[in-house]
Amino acid sequence: MAPAMLTGFLPLCVCLLLTPGFAEAGKLLVVPMHGSHWFTMRSVVEKLVHRGHEVVVVMPEVSWHVGKSFNFTMKTYSTFYTLEDLNQQFRIFSDAQWKDQWQSIVSVLLNSPTGRLFEYYFSHCRSLFNDTKLVKYLEENSFDAVFLDPFDMCGLIVAKYFSLPSVVFTRGVFCHYFEEGTQCPSPPSYVPRILSAFPDAMTFGERVWNHIFHLEEHLLCHYFFKNVLEFASELLQKTVTAYDLFSHTSIWLLRSDFVVEYPKPVMPNVIFIGGINCHQGKPLSKVSHLSFSILRTSWL
Repeated sequence: MAPAMLTGFLPLCVCLLLTPGFAEAGKLLVVPMHGSHWFTMRSVVEKLVHRGHEVVVVMPEVSWHVGKSFNFTMKTYSTFYTLEDLNQQFRIFSDAQWKDQWQSIVSVLLNSPTGRLFEYYFSHCRSLFNDTKLVKYLEENSFDAVFLDPFDMCGLIVAKYFSLPSVVFTRGVFCHYFEEGTQCPSPPSYVPRILSAFPDAMTFGERVWNHIFHLEEHLLCHYFFKNVLEFASELLQKTVTAYDLFSHTSIWLLRSDFVVEYPKPVMPNVIFIGGINCHQGKPLSKVSHLSFSILRTSWL
């Protein structure tokens, strides 16, 4: 009974930490993914700082669009690759996406041009924990929670290692791990898999293919995450699966809106926060606002 009560209590604490007016300022460890992911996450982090929370961001020193901020503490760790290496591998990955049309998430993850790029991403956590001074700093600071992007899985490992409640901030998760980690039902007969391009009302043939894609994920996705899971097992000194990491999450903040997703049930700790984009949109001019009003009236 006690463990069950504790499991339900942690998400409540994290939710209160991120909600203004209901809790005192807390200390938050942020483990983001760089690039366009950081654009969106940074706006949330800066808002948390504005509301009085103390924030420490941990990020690789070789990264895109990080920049500097005087609003929060930034800690970096070294990587084995350079910015030129990262740019080159991303160009290879981007070119491959234009040349080939993938039909499932597995075809994207296991395609050879993507391998080196994701090897860079999944090396982040090993590089972080190889920095003994940084690990000691994190151990000595009593953080209340981890705010993370699960793309490279490093934030999930950090939360697990330091036994901290975590808040995941993401648009989606590779393969079937979101459904497993959240215990949300996602029957293949009704919910299309990512990149399948199937509608929510599938034909019999599309449902068969959707089941095949779902089976493909279960059979092959763990090979893609093999290196990062081996490191997590080595670090935590026990066998660690992707389910172990994703199921540790207390709150899921999904950068999407329920109305644009396929109809499917979600758990109470899954919160849709649609409308958050990379850059803050500029307000409409008076002329544009008038045109929009006329157009809206004509449709009504």
